[in-house]
Amino acid sequence: MKTPPLRASAGFFLAGAAALLIAPGCLATADRPVSTVTIDFETCEIGAAPPQFSTALTGGGGPVSWIVLADPTSAHGGKVLAQMSTDNTNYRFPLCLYEPVAARDVSVSVRFRPISGKVDQAAGLVVRCKDKDNYYIVRANALENNVRFYKVEAGKRKQLATADVEVASGKWQGLALTARGSRFSVLLNGKPLFDADDATFADAGKAGLWTKADSVTHFDHLEIRTYDTR
Repeated sequence: MKTPPLRASAGFFLAGAAALLIAPGCLATADRPVSTVTIDFETCEIGAAPPQFSTALTGGGGPVSWIVLADPTSAHGGKVLAQMSTDNTNYRFPLCLYEPVAARDVSVSVRFRPISGKVDQAAGLVVRCKDKDNYYIVRANALENNVRFYKVEAGKRKQLATADVEVASGKWQGLALTARGSRFSVLLNGKPLFDADDATFADAGKAGLWTKADSVTHFDHLEIRTYDTR
C-alpha cells in the first residue's frame, strides 16, 4: 500500500507540539505525554470500510454498514465515515471501533451530521468497550432533541444522564465525551451538558462510533485522547 502523505490536523483536544502518527489509509496525529489520535478519513477509500476499524452490532436486525463516502459539506476535506444501513429494528445499535487504541481514561470527540431516519437520527461515541454488549455510550438524537449517556451491560442499556438540547438534522455538530476514573463529562458543540458517575466498567477498552436503528449519520474528525494513569 502506498504510504499517504504526512499531514497534521488540529482538533478539540490537541495541545503543544504534535508528533505525527499515520494509520494506514487514514490521517492521524498524536502528542505526548498523553496520546492523541485524529482521523479525518481523507486518505481512506470511498465505498469501503476504513482501515484499523472493526464493526459490531448490539441488539438485533440486519448487518451494519459503515463505509467512507464523499461529503462536500465536511470541513476537513470532503470524506466522511457513514453508517448507511436503514434497518428499522428499534433495539439495534451499530458500532464502529478504532482498534489500535484501548484506554480507561480518555477523551473522545467527533463531528457528526444526522442525515435521515424515521425511528432515530442518532450519533454516538463509545468508550471502554469490552465487546459488543458491554460499554459506555453518549448519543445525540435529532428526532428527540436530547443527548443521553448510557451504560450497556450484557447487552442491556441503562440511562445514566440526559439533557434536552437542540440537535439539528442535516447540520454538522460536535459531540465530546471524557472518562476519568468513574467520572464522565459530555459536551455538545463545545458546551458542557452534564457529568455522570458510574464504576461498572473500570478497565481500559476500545473507543469508537455508534448509531441506532435506521439512523443514517455522517461522521468526521474523530479524535481519541488518552491520559497517562500511571
